Amino acid sequence: MLSLGHFLEVLMQYETTGREPAVSCVVVDSREAVAGSVFVALTGEHVDGHDYVTAAFANGAQAAIVARPLPGNHHTLDLRSGQPTPEITFQSPLCLVVDDPVAAMQAVAQAWRSRFNTRVVGITGSVGKTSTKELVNSVLERQYRTLKSPGNRNSILGLPPVLLELRPFHQYAVLEMGMYTPGEIARLCDMAKPVVGVVTIVGPVHLERAGSLEAIVAAKQELVESLPANGTAVLSRDDDRVMGMAAHTPARIFTYGLNPAADLWADNIHSMGLEGIRFTLHYDREALSVQAPLIGRHSVHTALRATAVGLVEGLSWDKIVTGLANSRAQLRLVAVPGPRGSTIIDDTYNSSPDSALAALNLLHDLDGRRLAVLGDMLELGYMEEEGHRLVGRRVAGVAQVLVTVGRRGRWIGEEALKVGMARDRVLMVDDLETAVATLQEIIAPQDMILIKGSLGMNMSRIVAALGEG
Repeated sequence: MLSLGHFLEVLMQYETTGREPAVSCVVVDSREAVAGSVFVALTGEHVDGHDYVTAAFANGAQAAIVARPLPGNHHTLDLRSGQPTPEITFQSPLCLVVDDPVAAMQAVAQAWRSRFNTRVVGITGSVGKTSTKELVNSVLERQYRTLKSPGNRNSILGLPPVLLELRPFHQYAVLEMGMYTPGEIARLCDMAKPVVGVVTIVGPVHLERAGSLEAIVAAKQELVESLPANGTAVLSRDDDRVMGMAAHTPARIFTYGLNPAADLWADNIHSMGLEGIRFTLHYDREALSVQAPLIGRHSVHTALRATAVGLVEGLSWDKIVTGLANSRAQLRLVAVPGPRGSTIIDDTYNSSPDSALAALNLLHDLDGRRLAVLGDMLELGYMEEEGHRLVGRRVAGVAQVLVTVGRRGRWIGEEALKVGMARDRVLMVDDLETAVATLQEIIAPQDMILIKGSLGMNMSRIVAALGEG
């Protein structure tokens, strides 16, 4: 059981006795603090976690890791370098003062992970990380006790608390790994020690921050570079950028895709709309027909990744297929009731050209009048205008009505008009409120309404407003 003694063991070479207070979990948001938790006070651009230490204690946290002594009714252990060795007391509430709370949390997480023989599957890529993580976990848990990173806790701040949830009974951990700056995935791998690395596809997501597609490839490649020689890199045979990573890892290479040259490939892909997909898997002279509750043809790649991990880790076909068919796998794209008997395809978590095209392909497979509500795609850098226009060319062949939201969204509308979409079918608005009002006027029974945009566009507010209507 994780205890405060384990924190001190790493931070000041304290020898644990086994009698130190147990830690229920580690949190970086004071609102998530519960009885027995440890709150890590992070300092960001707009929020200073030190301002919320008192709130964390009020919610039940027994300790906080901070960068400076704080006033208040609590006990303090100053563990900063250069300070005298403190007298150890575990009276709650307790502030542990360190030079760098982030580095302290990461060091404790890395040391804690090293205690276990848990096999770690790391997953990265520009799109599809979360759905892949969910389905890989669904497959592996058919046979093993697993831990998975919740939500999208895939960052240098979000993953350490997940690692600190490891317990001796966990045989596998399925962890999503995101990249914001070069070196972050390498640091995540230092902590997590993956033996299987899955790369989805590489595209211009966060291109504005990374600077170039080459920089994004190099950052994602850090996962396969970190794998041991007895590990496995699961790579997309359909993405040349991903396949280029094969030369940069000592691990075994296992490929997947729609190309028959892949180790595992699929064909005969049929979309059943909101009911899921059917396809045929091919592996080692075997062919297997599969049906899965995944929405959209593009989801076959998610199924291929999960199948690949299952095969690599020795699961039977029966367990793999059962895992693929598990409807409890929570994916981001969901269908919800809309006004007047319409259906909303809520894909508002984020957007990029690749994911928008995949969502439009799904919309194309659905019966009824098809409406596409598309907001700005952010952080595309030098591919910003072309990325939007690419989506505009596709939407013209899919939707009967297009509503764009935002300044960049107008490029989508302009391109749809340019390739022949009727002018009265393209509605370009500047804000969410106008989009909602427009949709409330035009939605008809049986309409299928795709709503998608970058997270910063808050397109989920459109879904919420239409649901209220």
